[in-house]
Amino acid sequence: MKRRWVRWLPAAVVPAAIAAGVIIAPLAAGAADLPSKTPDEVLRLVAASDVKAFSGTVEQSSELGLPSIPSTGPGSGSGSASGSASGDAASILELLTGDHTAKVYVDGPAKQRLQVLDQLAERDVIRNGSDVWLYTSTGKKVTHVTLPDRSTVKSPDNRRPDPDATTGAATTPSQLAQRFLAAVDPSTSVTLGDPVKVAGRDAYDLVLTPKTDATLVGSVSIAVDGTTGIPLRVQVDARGQSTPAFETGFSEFSTATPSASVFAFTPPTGATVTEQALPAPGGKKAEAGSHAKPTVTGTGWDAVVSAPAGSVPSDLTSSPLFAQLTTPVDGGRAFSTSLVSVLVTDDGRVFAGAVPVSALQAAAR
Repeated sequence: MKRRWVRWLPAAVVPAAIAAGVIIAPLAAGAADLPSKTPDEVLRLVAASDVKAFSGTVEQSSELGLPSIPSTGPGSGSGSASGSASGDAASILELLTGDHTAKVYVDGPAKQRLQVLDQLAERDVIRNGSDVWLYTSTGKKVTHVTLPDRSTVKSPDNRRPDPDATTGAATTPSQLAQRFLAAVDPSTSVTLGDPVKVAGRDAYDLVLTPKTDATLVGSVSIAVDGTTGIPLRVQVDARGQSTPAFETGFSEFSTATPSASVFAFTPPTGATVTEQALPAPGGKKAEAGSHAKPTVTGTGWDAVVSAPAGSVPSDLTSSPLFAQLTTPVDGGRAFSTSLVSVLVTDDGRVFAGAVPVSALQAAAR
């Protein structure tokens, strides 16, 4: 759990509050007819799932308690070559403060496409082998990223490739569910709710409940397809909130292999293309002290991640968005949602966790 929290903390403070990479969706559920299983058997069903190709439609919404961001819109910060931390934060917030529909296509780990459909516009992230394209139809902005050789990217156990090192944050309910399931430890109670229907498929309702009341998270529900074992929906409930704070799931789902043409991309005529290359594994590292590693206090759901002074880009803290979304508190400024809180102290340190702001203030002291 400690390592997972560290990996979910980005460099900027506002994305840190919502960096679970969540796509959220209200989906109709109904009665399902499935063989009886224990929670352990459903966990094994997920672990044994070998679905490598699928496609579908993901619907999203949220109840995070975040204000609307009228200054952002389709394409804001998306595919931009500026690299602005405030622009990136605004783009993420725009995705999380409204309802959205996304098309998802997957054919193995090296062919993936996420297509977010805005009103009269779209945003695409397309991976085809070592090529990643980020496209925003509004303004015709395109970013092309060349990935390093994935076969040489190792996980900390040095035995297998690390998918997060090349694919980034979770983009499907299955990827998000795997993050939660990988973090299950003795601080979590695992039970089963009543079977449900998601995208017309019968699914088990696997429920993860924190054993502590010191966290803002009430529970996480994962709808597991009864046939394939692939997670079809993830709901994250905030403590004391009647509707899910985060929900991501399929309204349509197919295990048919998507056409190869789905992953082919050619920049449209007149588009501005920015080329970027990620450093190869083992390449030159950042100067010592320029990005000190975050640390974690505690374990489980109420753990607090902290980063030293200088971790927050100055263009973020000086932006109107930062002032709009944070409030002054004793010792600094705080940003909070129904699930996650972030504190930026007066001396520039950052504290984040699925806990109340008061817990972050205590950690800062």
